[in-house]
Amino acid sequence: MPYIASFSFATPYALAPMAGTSSEPFRLIARRMGASHCPTELISAQGLLHNAKASLRYMQHRPERETPFCVQLFGGEAKLMARAAQRAKALGAHMLDLNMGCPVKKVTQTGAGAALMTEPERAADICKAMADATGLPVTAKIRSGWDAQHQNYLEVAQALAKAGVAALAVHPRTRAQGYSGQADWQVIARIKQRFGSAFAVLGNGDVRSLADAARMQAQTGCDFVMVGRAALGNPWIFRELLGGAAPSPKERWQVAWEHFEAYAAWVGNREVALKSFRKQWGYYSHGLEGASAFRAAMFSLSEESAVRRMAQAFFVQAKQTECKQPFTLEGPG
Repeated sequence: MPYIASFSFATPYALAPMAGTSSEPFRLIARRMGASHCPTELISAQGLLHNAKASLRYMQHRPERETPFCVQLFGGEAKLMARAAQRAKALGAHMLDLNMGCPVKKVTQTGAGAALMTEPERAADICKAMADATGLPVTAKIRSGWDAQHQNYLEVAQALAKAGVAALAVHPRTRAQGYSGQADWQVIARIKQRFGSAFAVLGNGDVRSLADAARMQAQTGCDFVMVGRAALGNPWIFRELLGGAAPSPKERWQVAWEHFEAYAAWVGNREVALKSFRKQWGYYSHGLEGASAFRAAMFSLSEESAVRRMAQAFFVQAKQTECKQPFTLEGPG
């Protein structure tokens, strides 16, 4: 049974924090399907301290169904992050995660996200400040480095180990790669080999099936496999990783609509939700015959009844194609 600090988990398969997807509605579905734990999408420390509406919405969770509740924060200054960590704890966080992987310029130019990979000691100071301020386990999600010439993941891992992090999620691509190219799982293996006694290691990158997950665990020895893009519109991947069945067409439709209904309640405005959920219909239709035409049609609809009719008609008859490539994220995560 894998552990992070004092928390034990029934499965070794976690959902990666992804902007625009890892809100409460999708986290709850993923957990029901078998995900061990599901961190929030990255939340601005500044936004949380200023009670920004979006930041507070990202903090929404169901205590009875999300324990531990893991909150991912981004920011670049230790005192600020300590205060934000205290605020997150007051709002129900059980674990805190420092985002050190977001490659988006509007995040990195503030010294946050992947920019922290260039200053391991500053990252370590932030982690220690968050832990000292809250008494909660602090984890971090890193990349292999800033670019191909600066892959300093071992130096970063050593600094974070000294700071006392409880776990390290490793996405073995550089900031320059973004989400392109192949993930170098040897990065995960080297971190696990050297620091596995100091903290739990979560491997992330290019896991799309049970075979991929088994291969990652065998090659790296990681404690958890963290699934990102392959879970977009596909929460059943966690059930399949545990040996369960792929979704039937009927279940695919039912869960997709359940997600929309919960998302609309979470947003608090069904008209706004109809528009912002369009990309999720794209995720749910990925890999199904006729997906391209379906996505184009869904973007043209503005009435909920028409959206429901078209989505139901599509999913209950759609067949899987040979397409296995995940969507490419275009925002921070």
